[in-house]
Amino acid sequence: MFINYITLMLINMVAGLVLLATFVYQGLDHTSPRQWIPGFGMTGAIALATGLHMIWTWPVRGSFNIAFGETTVLFGILFLATSLALAFGWDLFAITIYAFFAGLASILIGLRIINLDLTLRPVISGIGFILTGLGGVLAAPTLLYLKTSRTWRLLGACVLLVAALIWAFTGYMAYWGHMAGYSDWQPR
Repeated sequence: MFINYITLMLINMVAGLVLLATFVYQGLDHTSPRQWIPGFGMTGAIALATGLHMIWTWPVRGSFNIAFGETTVLFGILFLATSLALAFGWDLFAITIYAFFAGLASILIGLRIINLDLTLRPVISGIGFILTGLGGVLAAPTLLYLKTSRTWRLLGACVLLVAALIWAFTGYMAYWGHMAGYSDWQPR
């Protein structure tokens, strides 16, 4: 039996994507960004801890450690950096550059999951990775050029919310299955 906490990683990502969608739509205009610090910090801490453990120990079978572990590390460090930037009043531009490359990786992984027919629902998982990645790829243009466009920000928030819904479906269905599948599991 292997250790599987991808469910925790997924639901943490759902919370983070909903938080980010709300921040994109409302928080970029907000005069006091301090209210966003705890949410970004909690999401980032859980993602970074679980992602690092996954990439260092490979607790699940096959390339799922790469797809879920490495992208979770990227997601986690982005959220922690955002939390720190908001806390100290730093500009978010450098974080959006990092998000661009993390987003590209997520898009590539989504396409490859579909291509290799990985996961129980490869098309849904692939689309989840692709939409999540689009959030990262489009972060810099949004911050630099389209920050004042409510329509663009609404569209971005909707993309993030659809990604969150996909991961929520995946994560909660996995919890449902894991509760039955691991019900007889005993530590060695």
